[in-house]
Amino acid sequence: METNRYSFSNASYLAISGGVGGAKLALGLSQLLDEKLSIVANTGDDFNHFGLKVCPDLDTLMYTLANINDKKRGWGLENETWNFLEAMKALGQESWFQLGDRDLATHITRTNLLDRGMSLSEVTTKLGKQLEIKSLIFPMSDQDVTTKVCLKKGEWIPFQDYFVKQQCKPEVEAFRFDGISQSKPSPALEACLDDPSLKGIFICPSNPFVSIDPILSIPGLIKRLKEHSAPVIAVSPIIGGQAIKGPTAKIMKEFNIPQSALSVAKHYGSLLDGYIIDNEDAHLKDQCLSLGVKVHATNTMMKTLADKISLASECLTFSKEVIGASK
Repeated sequence: METNRYSFSNASYLAISGGVGGAKLALGLSQLLDEKLSIVANTGDDFNHFGLKVCPDLDTLMYTLANINDKKRGWGLENETWNFLEAMKALGQESWFQLGDRDLATHITRTNLLDRGMSLSEVTTKLGKQLEIKSLIFPMSDQDVTTKVCLKKGEWIPFQDYFVKQQCKPEVEAFRFDGISQSKPSPALEACLDDPSLKGIFICPSNPFVSIDPILSIPGLIKRLKEHSAPVIAVSPIIGGQAIKGPTAKIMKEFNIPQSALSVAKHYGSLLDGYIIDNEDAHLKDQCLSLGVKVHATNTMMKTLADKISLASECLTFSKEVIGASK
C-alpha cells in the first residue's frame, strides 16, 4: 500500500481538523513540525458531484499546507478560473458548488485513483507527496461517512446542500453521520493512536458539531484518545461569543447552547486535558477550569502566517505543561 511508505513513528503530534479554520492552525503547526505533524481530516463533508469524489476538508488542508490556496476566500486554489463551471451552467447544469478549473484536476485525479482500487488514505498520501507537503494529511476513515442535516421542519438534507447551496440559512435541529457505525479509523490514524511516543493531540478551531464530531464519532475513538498518554488540547473556535468562520455560533444558538468558549469546552467534556481560549474570553477561565481541564488564554485570531505560527507555538508549549495529566 502507498500509505505504508511513510514512517508514522516520525509523527510527534496529531492535529484533528476540519477545513478553513482548522487549516489555519494546521499550517502554523506544520511550519514548526514538518514531518513530525500528522493531520486527520473530517470526511463527513465529502460528496460526489458531476461524478467526481470531492473532499472539501482534505482539499483545504492540502492546498493550505502546499501554499497554493486562495488566501482571501480561505478555500480553493489561488489564481483560479471558472471556465468549466460557466460551460456547465450554459448547458443547464447546477453551478451552486464552486468547482474551479485547477481544483477540478484534484477531483478528477482522486476519482480516477479510487476507481483503480486505491483507498482514500492512499490517494490522499499520493496527492500530498505530489504537492510536496511535509506533514502527513489523511482522512478520518477509508469508509464513507456522510453528514446529514435535519432542518427545523424535519427534513433531512445532505450537508453540502445546507452549507453551500443554502449557505447555512435554514435553522437546524440535528446532525447525523450516516455510515459512522461501520467506519474504522484510517491506517494512519490507527498508527497515531497506537504510537506511545505521540506527544500531543490538538483539536483545531473547527466547527465542533460538523467538522470535529464526525471524527470523534468513529466507534471507540474517544475512548482511545482518552486512554492515550498524549494530552488532548482543543483550541476554541469561538471568540467573544462569535465564530470567526462558518456557522458554529449560529448552530449553537439554534441548539439553545450559549454562544461561548465555555460551551465548546462543555461539548468536548472529559475528552480534554487542556483548552486554549482567546484573551477576549479570559474571564471564562475559572469556569473552564471548574470542568477539570487546564486552560490557557492567548491570541487565537489567526489573520497572518505569523499569527498562525505564534498560536501553534503556544499550543506546543502548553501541551508540555499538561503532559502527565490524569485521564
